[in-house]
Amino acid sequence: MSAVMADEHHEEHPKGITRWLFTTNHKDIGTLYLFLALIMFFIGGFMALIIRAELFQPGLQVVEPQFFNSMTTMHALIMIFGVVMPAFTGLANWLIPMMVGATDMALPRMNNWSFWILPFAFTMLISTLLMDGGGPAGGWTLYPPLSLQTGTALPFVIFSIHLMGLSSIMGSINVIATILNMRAPGMTLMKMPLFVWTWLITAYLLIATMPVLAGAVTMLLTDKFFGTSFFNAAGGGDPVLFQHIFWFFGHPEVYVLILPAFGVISQIIPTFARKPLFGYSSMVYATASIAFLSFIVWAHHMFTVGMPLAGEMFFMFTTMLIAVPTGVKVFNWVATMWRGSMTFETPMLFAIGFIMMFTIGGFSGLMMAITPVDFQYHDTYFIVAHFHYVLVPGAIFSIIAAVYYWLPKWTGHMYNEKLGKLHFWLSTIFVNLTFFPMHFIGLAGMPRRIPDYSLQFVEFNQIATIGAFGFGFAQLLFLYIVLQTVRGGQKATDQVWEGAHGLEWTLASPPPYHSFTTPPEVK
Repeated sequence: MSAVMADEHHEEHPKGITRWLFTTNHKDIGTLYLFLALIMFFIGGFMALIIRAELFQPGLQVVEPQFFNSMTTMHALIMIFGVVMPAFTGLANWLIPMMVGATDMALPRMNNWSFWILPFAFTMLISTLLMDGGGPAGGWTLYPPLSLQTGTALPFVIFSIHLMGLSSIMGSINVIATILNMRAPGMTLMKMPLFVWTWLITAYLLIATMPVLAGAVTMLLTDKFFGTSFFNAAGGGDPVLFQHIFWFFGHPEVYVLILPAFGVISQIIPTFARKPLFGYSSMVYATASIAFLSFIVWAHHMFTVGMPLAGEMFFMFTTMLIAVPTGVKVFNWVATMWRGSMTFETPMLFAIGFIMMFTIGGFSGLMMAITPVDFQYHDTYFIVAHFHYVLVPGAIFSIIAAVYYWLPKWTGHMYNEKLGKLHFWLSTIFVNLTFFPMHFIGLAGMPRRIPDYSLQFVEFNQIATIGAFGFGFAQLLFLYIVLQTVRGGQKATDQVWEGAHGLEWTLASPPPYHSFTTPPEVK
């Protein structure tokens, strides 16, 4: 009997590579997701630097136009599906069970599977660059008829997208099952930390939208290889139909990339302001409103396709409406900081940077909601500036903030605070140097996704390229800080944040074990 128990015990704790291959532990799987996201971050970032190197001066000098188009397509697919989504899924795996008082995720074996699909999907996606005709060059939106001219790579790209979608759907089912079924006694829905709420809503968005993308790309596949004409005008199809299907997925997807970021920021701000989050329930309702509205604004990406005026008006007003719950969130974060006893450790700096720069992205989004002027902005670098302000100082900054914030709990070690602050300032300066000039060249009419441009855009493009390289190299410092903290360093105490007076536990994390109602004594 004891030999059997010893055997079982041995199986429970495999060592080395088998630990990571077969793990069903939510913390291990969270770590795997985060490291995959970090690797893909540098691969996708390298592609961005190729794009910026080509745009440093007019003319064609670094890469061929076809390869330039492949880089813009691959950079976006990798950053969205390979960096932001896996990083947030990693955070969900690590934190949700601990925040709701569960022992693990609800479906641990499926959890393992949903991770291990991804390295194969991305290997396949990146390998398309080596195939005949080069990688996909239809933009990340894969619009026909352009994407149908992609060579042998197209079916591999589409299969890798199916795999990513499968992984996301399984991860979302797991999140929903865990949150709805495994909360500790007394942990009602309206007592859950904001991060858990944002992920619950995000998971529903993913389950609703990923099959729509799967349908769109499968129709592309049959158009290319099986003689159908869904999007082929010559056969009675319509390429605009693809845009409708794609953006019905694509707009909620934008909120998949930012809602968990809202949750992260809602955990960090109260800790360093030493105050409970202002307007908890309004934050929950605002998140739900954003998720609902995200399904009825998709055609604001399509104002220039020749929609009826009534359609343009509808999408203009609903898009303006979505700014209201987003504004509520920003107001509540600022109100939380108002008259708080704030300290400015690295996670707080990234959180404040997030609020400032995400708001810039929000305002430029509001500009693009106005139909008549969107005709000027459409497909220019103004659009690139807008969504990068939402996704880089938005999603990426919030992921970095989360890593700095929870790293002491994950590793038992404190990161180097001075280096963390240096990383923040380098990132903030260079990210603005990269993307702010794009507003101006966009308004002046420089089209995106083109490897060459007119002479009047030279200076702003050179500033943007210098900023991009600066931002890219600043992330090597982040890699160094993370690896240094994982390997060792100053031990983290129960009281991670200096002077946090116990609030770190009561506001931003699950209450201590065995106590779900009373906060620990304030020392």
